[in-house]
Amino acid sequence: MTRNAAHAYGPSTMTVKGRDIRLRTIGFVLLAGPAIWFIAAHTGSVIIRLWIPTVTLPLWSVLTVTVLVGMALGLLIARRRSRR
Repeated sequence: MTRNAAHAYGPSTMTVKGRDIRLRTIGFVLLAGPAIWFIAAHTGSVIIRLWIPTVTLPLWSVLTVTVLVGMALGLLIARRRSRR
């Protein structure tokens, strides 16, 4: 049940069906599933007012863009922290 010394200081992992899976991957799946369900359940149109133009879009597209921008910012922040 001991791990190799080289693996001791690596990312946190969990063994599932004989494979090491990073805890970050499990967390991503646990958050992505409900997010996809929420986006798929909300299909109505919404009016969004940007500074000057007013745009009518389906809510699922607005939520998808919001999730993608949030993921990009999270990856950017995580990459900057790992370089320190």
